[in-house]
Amino acid sequence: MRVTVGDVPPAGFQETYQAQLARWPGGAPSWQPVHTVYVPADRFSAATVAEWGGEALALAEAHLAGDGEVAEVFGVAEGLAPAVRDRVLRKLAREPVEDLRIDFEDGYGVRPAAEEDGHVEAAAEAVAAMRAAGTLPRRWGPRVKSFADGDAGRSVRTLDGFVTEVVARAGELPPGFVVTFPKVLMADYLRQFATVLERLEARLGVAGLRFEMQVEAPQTLGFLRGDLAESLGGRLAAAHFGVFDYTAAIGLPPHEQRLDHPACDHARHVMQVAFAGTGVELSDGSLAAAPASGSAADVRALWRRHSALVGRSLRHGFHQGWDMHPSHLVSRFATVYAFHLATYDGYLDRVRAWEERRAAGGGVMDEPATVRTLAAALRRADAALG
Repeated sequence: MRVTVGDVPPAGFQETYQAQLARWPGGAPSWQPVHTVYVPADRFSAATVAEWGGEALALAEAHLAGDGEVAEVFGVAEGLAPAVRDRVLRKLAREPVEDLRIDFEDGYGVRPAAEEDGHVEAAAEAVAAMRAAGTLPRRWGPRVKSFADGDAGRSVRTLDGFVTEVVARAGELPPGFVVTFPKVLMADYLRQFATVLERLEARLGVAGLRFEMQVEAPQTLGFLRGDLAESLGGRLAAAHFGVFDYTAAIGLPPHEQRLDHPACDHARHVMQVAFAGTGVELSDGSLAAAPASGSAADVRALWRRHSALVGRSLRHGFHQGWDMHPSHLVSRFATVYAFHLATYDGYLDRVRAWEERRAAGGGVMDEPATVRTLAAALRRADAALG
C-alpha cells in the first residue's frame, strides 16, 4: 500500500469529533417510563397513586375476567394473552404509575395567587409523605405554567415553592425529579427556564435539575434541532407532544384533534429527527376520553380505542405517552406488554445469529444498524417487562 499523506488526521478533526460526541452521545437507552400520569394539583394527594391503581385493578378484574377477554379486547394472540393478563394485574397491584406529573397548568387553570401557593405546599407535603411511605413513583414532578401565557413569575414561583418545600419536608430532593415546561413558543424560553433551574440548584444545594419541554405549537417545530439539548447544558431530559394544543393551533376541527391525525405524525417525525442520538426522550400525547359508563361494553370500547393509539405510537417509535384516567393504565400496560412479548424471541434469535455469525431464520439478512436497533429494543423490552 502506498501512502502519500500519512495517517495524520486533517486539521480540526479532533475538535469536530469531540463536538459530535457531545451533541449526539447516542449509547444504550436507559429506563424510560411507558407513560406519564397527569393529575391536577388541587386533586393530588399522597393517596393518588394508590387510588388510581385500585380503580384500574378493579376495572381489569371486572372486565378482563379471563385470557379470552384480553385476546379479544386488545387483539393479543391467544398464546400471549395469559402472560399479558398476568403482567397487567401484577403491575397494577405493584406499580400502577411509573411517572407522575402534578399539574399546575391546563389541568389546573388560573387561580388566585394564595390559592395556588396553598396547593403547591400541599403537593410538596404529599410528595414527602409518599417518599417516606415508599410509594413515590420512579419519576415524578410538577408541570408549571407556560412562559408563553405572559406570567413567567407565577411559573417560577410555583416551581421554586414546590422544590423548596419538598427538600425541606423530605430532607432531600428524591430521585426521579423532572419538571414539565409547556407551550414553548420561543426558543429563548428554554434558555431562561434552564437558568431558573441553575439558580434553584445553587440556592438549595441540590444537583441535576432537569426539565422536559412540550411540543404543542407549530412555532416550536421551527427551532427543534440537533444541538438544542447541548445548548441547554444537558438540562433537557425529554420532549412531549401535546396533541390538542397542536391540532387546535393549526386549525383542525374538533373531531380531527386526535393522535393519529397525519399532522401529528409530521410533528412527531420532526421531533424524532431533531433529537435522534441526543439522549432526549420522546413522549407521545394523550387520549382525552374516559369510559362513558361503568358497563363492560363502555369500558372495553375505551380500552380498544386507547390501545389502538398506544400501539400506533409504539410502532412509530414513541414508547411513552400520557395517561389521563385510571382506565388508561389497563390498556397502556396491556398494549406495551403485548408489543414487546410478540417480538422478543424473534429479536433475540436475530441478535444471537449475528453474534454467532450464522443465518437468522426466515431468510433475514440483518445490517449492523438493524442489529443495534434489535439489541436496543431488547433492552427496552427488558426494562418494560421488568
